Amino acid sequence: MTVRELGAHIRARKISCVELMQRTLEDIEKRDKFCSLITVTGEQALATARERDEELKAGKDRGPFHGIPIALKDLFYTRGVKTTAGSLVYKDFVPHYDATVVERLHEAGAISVGKTNLHEIAFGITSKNPHYGFVLNPLDPKRLAGGSSGGSAVLVAGKFLPMALGTDTGGSIRVPASFCGIAGLKPTYGLVSRHGVLPLAFSLDHVGPLGSCVEDCALALNAMAGVDDYNVPAQVDLKGLRVGVPVEPLFGCLADDVLQAVEGGVDILKSLGADVQRISTPDFAQMNATARVVQLAETAAIYVNHKDKSQFGEDVWALLEQGRMIMGHEYVNGQRLRTHFRREFDQLWTKVDVLVGATTPMTAPLLEQKTVSIQGQEENVRMAATRLVRAVNLLGEPALSIPCGKGSDGMPVGLQLIAAPFAEKMLVKVGKRLEVALG
Repeated sequence: MTVRELGAHIRARKISCVELMQRTLEDIEKRDKFCSLITVTGEQALATARERDEELKAGKDRGPFHGIPIALKDLFYTRGVKTTAGSLVYKDFVPHYDATVVERLHEAGAISVGKTNLHEIAFGITSKNPHYGFVLNPLDPKRLAGGSSGGSAVLVAGKFLPMALGTDTGGSIRVPASFCGIAGLKPTYGLVSRHGVLPLAFSLDHVGPLGSCVEDCALALNAMAGVDDYNVPAQVDLKGLRVGVPVEPLFGCLADDVLQAVEGGVDILKSLGADVQRISTPDFAQMNATARVVQLAETAAIYVNHKDKSQFGEDVWALLEQGRMIMGHEYVNGQRLRTHFRREFDQLWTKVDVLVGATTPMTAPLLEQKTVSIQGQEENVRMAATRLVRAVNLLGEPALSIPCGKGSDGMPVGLQLIAAPFAEKMLVKVGKRLEVALG
């Protein structure tokens, strides 16, 4: 059920907040074989649910999330509850305060069931965590759930929760949303507070929701950003909407089934009245390379004093070692290029309102896959999965991923909408309309 649907049941007294929480915790214990959670906070959740029931009896309604179970990626500070980042480095770290977004979601009435599993320190897209277990895709446990917000995506896709909190540094909300067939929203850089969130790369990190639908993401953004109402109605038609489709087919080389599904989404945009035009964009490959330099350097700076290789998985240690090799002038030039790309996109937004393309160039790979073959080209799974999303973190633009059909393997295909800074309302309006049209 969605946030709205669960809320309607609570307010109609069909179920109490405590009963809903009990059922949710029992369901997780019974069905969750996907390694989605690192820490379950059942007693705390039930105690909060009792408070929410008492509040409703007293006439206090905190809004759409009142009494709604959610989960938090294990990067978010939670007072008195371990925050591990899926890493041995933080295995005993217990914060003494809540992250700002955790505090705001609590004030909005949401109740956390626990801390979700992730790719170690959020530095990867597979969520194959060597310390806390591999996160498995609930639609096919032989496949990747994506990452780094894998556990959060699984709890939503597995229909345990309507919304879970994630972070996105190089696609870590949108990749698992694509692989698991749910909605994922990366807001504009700086719109949502990162205070009390363990960092990966300071200038690339974003906080955002993964939801069962676009509205659940919008409602979550309302609570987290606290500055506006992002849950706007779907646009009745899309007349006047300027949609840009990059000349390089949908941002680059795609698997045939992904290309077919996303082109079907573009056709729907046309049928709804949107002005769809082929456009030239700044080079996404160059932006990805720049973003990678920035991320490697910033992450290496954070972990500069961590010299014990045994505390990290092999893949994460290798990336930290790469980051230590980035020279100061390379990082500075990366930031200079970032400003250049930023200005180019400012010009692009005078011509179109939204860019549309695939979220990932392939559907969820098998767990053991290290490479994927796309149009006859062998690519590393990590590099392939992030090459359509990473550049958006460098720019700081808002981006929304929604499911737009299935591939030949029966797994979901993600469609990505990108807009100008602080155009989240427009993404929600268009995303909601597309959701209905796509079924």
